[in-house]
Amino acid sequence: MISLTGLNTRMGLQLVDATRDRQIEMIRDGAQDKRAIAAFEERIGEVQSVEQLMEDRELYVFVMKAFDLEDQIFGKAMVRKILESDASKPDALVNRLTDPRFREMHKVMGFSKEGDANENTGDVAWRAQMVERYVGQRFESAQAEQNEKVGTVLEFRRKAGEVRSWFDILKDKDLSEFMRTALGVPASAAGLDIDKQVELFKQKFDLEKLKDPAEREKLERTYVAISDAKAGVQSSANAALSLMNAAVNAGAGGRFAPITLDISAITALPRRTY
Repeated sequence: MISLTGLNTRMGLQLVDATRDRQIEMIRDGAQDKRAIAAFEERIGEVQSVEQLMEDRELYVFVMKAFDLEDQIFGKAMVRKILESDASKPDALVNRLTDPRFREMHKVMGFSKEGDANENTGDVAWRAQMVERYVGQRFESAQAEQNEKVGTVLEFRRKAGEVRSWFDILKDKDLSEFMRTALGVPASAAGLDIDKQVELFKQKFDLEKLKDPAEREKLERTYVAISDAKAGVQSSANAALSLMNAAVNAGAGGRFAPITLDISAITALPRRTY
């Protein structure tokens, strides 16, 4: 992967956008991912039941990674129940979970209500889409591991077009953080009742605007600018603290070393926006 070390969100996104095709190619050609893709393409067509998927660890891990559920790989019993859930029943496990990743996996995988049949796995087009999903998620995850804010923007780009209500946003940790930041909603709002949060966001932004690419780009620019400004304040505060600690430590030995702090330089915010 291309390193984002030392870059702010704006510069990180610029680098990611400029190297995306190259990084995608690197993922496809990487030894581990190349083996995983080949195994999926070779064996998924034989999978008809949830049980068969669970028994093939390589295929199971591939599917979990494709839906950004790598952190849930060891919860096989729960994943099995989710995939076997009857989504038409309000009390089904898949409908009781707040994490949208599980519902997306259940929907796309498309096992029967009993979990013993699947019409998707034999579909060449579906398999190709799953490989694209896997590669795209691996790319996105790699960026997020290096720069959390860059990862959040990439997730917003991927999911924004599918948003139908504020509940879709609020049930998604990263999307809700993105919108709170971009719209200037305090983080403490996350502690409010969800209906009150919805009313608050409705006053700030008309969700219909998300259908407009220009509006999505505007939100992205605002999110990036605010995130980098906050990061600049934090960096300045850390620099000031380090200098003051140095002064204290110097005096601890009986010799005081005067240090002059240029407060305006320390607290100045970046003037350039994304």
